[in-house]
Amino acid sequence: MPRVRYGARDEAGIAAARTASAKLPDIWSTGVVAVWESDPDAVAAVLPPPLKPTGQPLVRANISKVDLPGYPLGAGSVAVAAEHGGVRGWYPLVMPMTHERALTGGREVFGEPKKLGEVEVEREGLVVRASLARHGIAFVEVRGAVSGALPLPGPAVRTDFYFKFLPAVDGSGFDADPVLVHCVRNEKVRKLEGVTGDVVLRESVYDPVADLPVRAVVKITIGEKTTDQRGRVVERVDAQALLPYIHQRYDDPAQILDGPPEGSV
Repeated sequence: MPRVRYGARDEAGIAAARTASAKLPDIWSTGVVAVWESDPDAVAAVLPPPLKPTGQPLVRANISKVDLPGYPLGAGSVAVAAEHGGVRGWYPLVMPMTHERALTGGREVFGEPKKLGEVEVEREGLVVRASLARHGIAFVEVRGAVSGALPLPGPAVRTDFYFKFLPAVDGSGFDADPVLVHCVRNEKVRKLEGVTGDVVLRESVYDPVADLPVRAVVKITIGEKTTDQRGRVVERVDAQALLPYIHQRYDDPAQILDGPPEGSV
């Protein structure tokens, strides 16, 4: 019988797939990063426990084009500064991706809040424009002009925080205890330039980043970098405490209750 591709893989096939994914070469991306100071109360309001504010109400937009061979990818995120267990990092609220293939692993393995969207990074001479859009709304746009080259930073480590969970089949609570994931990224930069410009936030009921207003732009850069990542579960979290926040993951708040249902765990 010919091989049925939906059929079970043998141990050798599983091991080969795991080995191949572990030997990926450096994949470089060209991206714009904008960091701004926002309203402290707004930043604190979007952080599910046990995440806490850092004392700096910062928001970070990362908008990139990734050089995947034969499979160019637009990837972005909007995240707020957060702290957990003495570790400072970023809590992403939305991560638009231009292809479904980029969604699956991140959502299912790490709990990343990835959604299909449009990602644009454009440069013409010194003029730079980058945006994240969904449902026809460019809810984040970064505009400016390159001001000059910046010193290349050394290899850096950045931590992102994710909540991994499964909404309950009956629509009430979760099917299992949610977990908090620390995703550690090792970054190498080969080109970096400063950008003088601004950040525009547009109203979207699906991606309400406009609730995190730009009080002051801290920095805008454009550069080329490569990143690897590894994640680990650091703790199980209180389902009752997390439940009011999980609408962040979905476009339709009615998909799951905005607050803990009575008597849920």
